[in-house]
Amino acid sequence: MIDILTESGPRDVEIGVGEDRELPPSLPVLPLRDTVPFPDTLTPLAVGQERSIELVNTVLGRDRMLVMVASRNPELEAPGPDDLYDVGVVGVVARMLKVPDGTLRILVQGTQRVRLDRWVGEQPFLEAEISPLPDVVQESTELTALVRNVQSTFSHIVEEVPYLPEELQIAVANVDEPGALANLIAGALRLKPEEKQELLEQVDVAARMRRLSQLLARELEVISIGTKIQSQVQSELDANQREYVLRQQLRAIREELGEEDESEAEARDLREQLDQAGLPPEVRRVADRELVRLEKLPPMAAEHSVIRTYLEWLATLPWATGTIDNLDLAHAREVLDADHYGIEQVKDRILEFLAVRMLKPDARGSILCFVGPPGVGKTSLGRSIARALGRRFERISAGGVRDEAEVRGHRRTYVGAMPGVIVRSLRDAESNNPLLMIDEIDKLGSDYRGDPASAMLEVLDTEQNATFRDHYLDVQFDLSNVMFITTANTLDTIPGPLRDRMEVLQLAGYTEEEKLEIAKRYLVPRQIERNGLKRSQIAFSDTALKVIIRDYTREAGVRNLEREIGSVCRKVARQVAEGTAPKRTSIGRPRVRELLGRARFHSETQRRTSEPGVATGLAWTPVGGDVLFVEASAMPGKGKLTITGQLGDVMRESAQAALSYVRAHPPVEIAGGTDGDGDGRDWFAEHDIHVHVPAGAIPKDGPSAGVTMVTALMSLLSGAPVRDDTAMTGEVTLTGQVLPIGGLKEKALAAQRMGLRRVIAPADNEADADDVPAHLREDLEFVFVRDVAEVLDAALERGSSSNGRVYAHGRSRPATRGK
Repeated sequence: MIDILTESGPRDVEIGVGEDRELPPSLPVLPLRDTVPFPDTLTPLAVGQERSIELVNTVLGRDRMLVMVASRNPELEAPGPDDLYDVGVVGVVARMLKVPDGTLRILVQGTQRVRLDRWVGEQPFLEAEISPLPDVVQESTELTALVRNVQSTFSHIVEEVPYLPEELQIAVANVDEPGALANLIAGALRLKPEEKQELLEQVDVAARMRRLSQLLARELEVISIGTKIQSQVQSELDANQREYVLRQQLRAIREELGEEDESEAEARDLREQLDQAGLPPEVRRVADRELVRLEKLPPMAAEHSVIRTYLEWLATLPWATGTIDNLDLAHAREVLDADHYGIEQVKDRILEFLAVRMLKPDARGSILCFVGPPGVGKTSLGRSIARALGRRFERISAGGVRDEAEVRGHRRTYVGAMPGVIVRSLRDAESNNPLLMIDEIDKLGSDYRGDPASAMLEVLDTEQNATFRDHYLDVQFDLSNVMFITTANTLDTIPGPLRDRMEVLQLAGYTEEEKLEIAKRYLVPRQIERNGLKRSQIAFSDTALKVIIRDYTREAGVRNLEREIGSVCRKVARQVAEGTAPKRTSIGRPRVRELLGRARFHSETQRRTSEPGVATGLAWTPVGGDVLFVEASAMPGKGKLTITGQLGDVMRESAQAALSYVRAHPPVEIAGGTDGDGDGRDWFAEHDIHVHVPAGAIPKDGPSAGVTMVTALMSLLSGAPVRDDTAMTGEVTLTGQVLPIGGLKEKALAAQRMGLRRVIAPADNEADADDVPAHLREDLEFVFVRDVAEVLDAALERGSSSNGRVYAHGRSRPATRGK
């Protein structure tokens, strides 16, 4: 294998080239590595392999002619015929040097391009038959332009790069033959071997010049960019050196004037801030150590700003600064009542917290979690609690947080590192005992960057958060004095260990009466003020507010209610601005219809349940209770059950269990005909049943719709419609027992919003009725049942055509009714 000549040897043997001679039919082939020769150029080579040395010695004894061919794979030490390109250059050994280590240095004059037609030998060296590949030249204006462009571009390159001598620029300018010009430039440039081989194999001189022009343009652009980068680097180095010299001079001037150095003044200011911050002893040791490092670093050092920022964070945190709790229970009650209507359970829990702090000031408080649908006032309740206690309030939004470093901070090794949201909130609150509200904690996410919910475990654990360590600060901060309150719409998505650390307080939706009071006390005055009106310019009647609540909103909270009230106020404000409004606008039922348009919600219970086979159920959702309808239909078939409505696995199993119960306990007389023996078995075998829960775009799941499905199926089979003022909830077993469910209060509120007056619920939930507001219990009749017989007795119409029919199931005891 042949390498490029890099050194001269001690011995020199001159060999004349001789006159031109005819090309023999075959010549020895000398493989080259990372080198592509060109005609009319001198190529220095280092010969080290035994077969290559023998080849050189052999050609020196003959006509000194050989073929130089580049290898396709430069990594091969001894390439074979298949590893070489098919086109090479015939060369004449013009000079040879013998080196003491046994290797040779030769200088080969390239003469002409040839193609290797056939290999005639591989030992002791490669030899192949060859045929000449002369240049194809067609004189044209384009070729002349290409020659001038190549000469000009190459001249610019010679001026920019140091490895090309200026004599080469003169030589190129004096070459008139295009082929020789291309060979000279291609051999001088540092191109890739593949690109040089491409130029060598191109016999069309115009095409070769065109390709060479492209390569020269690319090289010139690369060289220009490199020169620009080098200039910028040199400018930056000069600027830094100039800044260093000026700073040294400035320091000397300040010493002469007796002034303090800027970096020393900065360190002194930081030390004073740390002294005033009241740092704990272990934190102060860390701060002093970093301060010593800061004083030793020059201001232009990269780590100088990192340490300064870290010390500033330590100095601004409220290590010893806090507020004194206002433990006046009467004041707290007054504030809570002024800001929020109802939610007595939460208000009592806050008063209990204050009472404990009054009796035991060092008592550790629990972490409260407000769970309820949107718009019930969870976040605003946190602000009211902070105001009642006299504490600073900071809100942290946890929704969508996926990075664990958002909670615990980034380590200082990262560029742009900063403390986590807990430490930042304490800095903003300027108090070590604020009320921190972590909003939407049920919407924490996790990905490859970590699990924020796991990072919250230490923060929300009263036994551990006294030694909370942020990754950025890397020192302990006591969070035991902080009052944490979290909010969530549902507990299902909160991890068990995190949920176990919090005391859950459920905030159910508001009743119509509560919404009316909230609107009168808070929403209407707030929207009148926000829309630039005065209370003397607009007045809402109770009837108008009830119409908005019933016909334009359907929600557990009051967020949409406030929007609709705001919409009315904006329309009145426009009339006032245009001068078309009366002196005082009274908002009644007709005025609401005029301003808000047609009603958006209607009571569908009476219309939907007028036909047998439809029952009204109650469901719990993360945004409050809701009403759903279960429809059952039968058609001739083979006893197949079809369930639709985007139901989950649990709800589909409830439908299957309901059908199994009905088949085991069918009505004695089935609407549309019976088999005569009263068991209805042939009817089920000859009919398909379809159970559908409307609103198919909304996923539904849970077992509490079991009694609704049984009632719908019994109504279908018996022909008795379900009472249109009744809704029901409860899980059903195959034996007909009704099992308890959750969320009775939310479901009762949903029934009230739909205008229903009776709720059938499991008897085991009778105690949960106490959670329902007293005024709502007066308007709702609760029917508590233990088995399906009691459900059907309470749900199916007594005055229908099915009155007096006997069902094939027994009744254990009368259903319990209560207000």
